[in-house]
Amino acid sequence: MLKEKNAFKGVIVATSIFGGVQFVKIIISLLRSKAIAFLIGPAGIGISGLFVTALNLITELTSIGLNKSVVQEIAIAKEKKDQEKVSKTIGVLKKLVWLSIFVGCLLMIIFSPLLSEISFDSSEFTYSFIFLSIALLFNQLTRSNLAILQGLRNLKGLSKATVYGNLLGLFITLPLYYFFRIEAIVPAIIIAHAIGFFIALYFTRKVQYLPIKVSLKQAVYSGGNMMKLGAALSLGGIISILGMYLLQVYISNYGGIDEVGFYIAGIVILNTYVGAVFTAMATDYYPQLAAISSNISKIKDKVFEQAYIGVLLLVPIVVIFIAFAPFFIELLYSEEFLSTTKLVSWGILGMIFKMGSFSMGYIIIAKADTKLFVKTIIVFNVLLFSLNIVGYNLYGIEGLGISFLIHFIIHFISLLIITKWRYNFTFKSEFYPIFIVANVICILTLVFSNIDDSTLNLLVMIAMTIISVTFSFIYINKKVDIISFLKDKLRK
Repeated sequence: MLKEKNAFKGVIVATSIFGGVQFVKIIISLLRSKAIAFLIGPAGIGISGLFVTALNLITELTSIGLNKSVVQEIAIAKEKKDQEKVSKTIGVLKKLVWLSIFVGCLLMIIFSPLLSEISFDSSEFTYSFIFLSIALLFNQLTRSNLAILQGLRNLKGLSKATVYGNLLGLFITLPLYYFFRIEAIVPAIIIAHAIGFFIALYFTRKVQYLPIKVSLKQAVYSGGNMMKLGAALSLGGIISILGMYLLQVYISNYGGIDEVGFYIAGIVILNTYVGAVFTAMATDYYPQLAAISSNISKIKDKVFEQAYIGVLLLVPIVVIFIAFAPFFIELLYSEEFLSTTKLVSWGILGMIFKMGSFSMGYIIIAKADTKLFVKTIIVFNVLLFSLNIVGYNLYGIEGLGISFLIHFIIHFISLLIITKWRYNFTFKSEFYPIFIVANVICILTLVFSNIDDSTLNLLVMIAMTIISVTFSFIYINKKVDIISFLKDKLRK
């Protein structure tokens, strides 16, 4: 019993550290989104979104997933207390990342006219994409440095690098938007990535490891397995970003650049504000799971702990966002973006299912099952893109939210079947009652949110919020003494 409590406490501790980081990032993102929405409007956000998505696409295409696969290599070596292997892996990463940067920048420059034509149906932004190759360089270096901290489970360094990088980036880029409006988009992206790099570099240099020199030939040879897994993980990122990019282009052509802005605003809310829980949990979850990847019994325990706590943390967040979606959208953006409300309400309803999928999906990655990973990522991203197109054609922006919900449900059920068949994984029976009740609470909140009487609507939404918070508190408290945990944190 004590061992189980400590395991759940570990999940809470890691989540609280990076939950705090994500909270700060949310505040920063809120200020940035609010300011940018006011200064450049939906069209500006649409343009910025297309730039960032194209940048991320080229980054994923050329990074060989090194920032992801190296986490596993370092975590396993650290678990075995093999300091030489840890140091050699870091040396290999540092050499290979420059190769990926060279290829990435070259592709960005060569394909800049094509990216401009595809994104904006014009060659006007060719030079903008060329300049974004500078952002790609800094982005690749930042990701590799943060991966080192994550693999070593240096949670404090990782959290500080993330917070300071985002905070400093905000203070420096906002004046650019104020003075130059839309013209500031590309310089702001470059400067933000440069700041992120120097902050991450500072904290990585504080990490102690043996400075092993590795030649490029040695790096390619020694990093074979790392590149193989990384390529598969990178392919997943490429397909996901490509799907998002093509959808933005489709919406731009058939609905206009403003609707791209509405879509991006909705995605940011789902992936950044609500998705903060996933980001906070994944930071320590992945290296832990990778370290025990050969033991299915330990994997079952770890996945159950993660999914159990994750679902309970999400319930109040989902309920609050559904209940007060218009308020949050105006707070985060402006009144112009209220048409995003339905997208957010439907999409956020699928987050409980996504947490289940998220917890199971990392089993495939931790086991380095590259063939299965590639197959699932292709199928599910093609499915999501197809559902998005159908949903948008039928119901516009709201249809995108419905398509996200359907995708999350199908993804969850499919991974239950796949992980059972491939690894004999099953959730503990204790998980399902929590999962079902959590979904019922969220569905009822969405149904009641349509009550026309404003006073009654507000009262019911407050009641559902209280119910969700109480439900989560009771069941988390069964695994972790929350009061004692908070007292310990406050004393520290």
